[in-house]
Amino acid sequence: MSYYVRMMRHEDVGQVTEIDRRVFPGMLPPVNYRRELENRLARYIVVCDKSRTVEVTEVPPVPETGLFELTAKVMRLFNHDRFSGNERLTSGKEYVAGFAGLWIVADEAHLINIAVGEEDRRLGIGDLLLISVIDLATELNAKIVTLEVRVSNLIAQCLYRKFGFVQVGLRRAYYTDNREDGVLMTVEKIDSVSFQVRLQQLKLEHSRKWGIALYEVVR
Repeated sequence: MSYYVRMMRHEDVGQVTEIDRRVFPGMLPPVNYRRELENRLARYIVVCDKSRTVEVTEVPPVPETGLFELTAKVMRLFNHDRFSGNERLTSGKEYVAGFAGLWIVADEAHLINIAVGEEDRRLGIGDLLLISVIDLATELNAKIVTLEVRVSNLIAQCLYRKFGFVQVGLRRAYYTDNREDGVLMTVEKIDSVSFQVRLQQLKLEHSRKWGIALYEVVR
């Protein structure tokens, strides 16, 4: 396979935003990935396909409303935001098949989102993203990874359990689009020998199935 993982760049924002809008159409407010790349707590990775390229196109920016609009105006007033609210997002030429994002706070990594484009599903890309994001969390000295997942998303829950995540709580009416509950899941001691051995086994299984042997995040 020709997929590889690297850190997200500004030129990826257009494609990442489009994947986000298709995978999470009801989530409000939508994530402003331009601003996330400036967030010191955030780390985002993308899976690219070396065999495909995309034309450089423009997509509408994420609208800023309510508190987000007020905050953006204040940031621009004090020159702390390099991006204007009316700026259009540009897609890079490298084809982005999926992405994942973490927030790192102390020794905890919180998986903000993970998504794969519809045409690239069932190719092991979700596993590749999860492997890579856990590796990145370990590199950033995190000891625990947490996430929320919809109670109805049994496929995602099965994937997370395969990587050692267990349910530790339930967030009532967590999702704003339909007030669906969110299952809080966590995996601890990701820097331990036992967890790293298991992760290496999962990498080997993934490589055997999909032909991907390189899991390091390209800088």
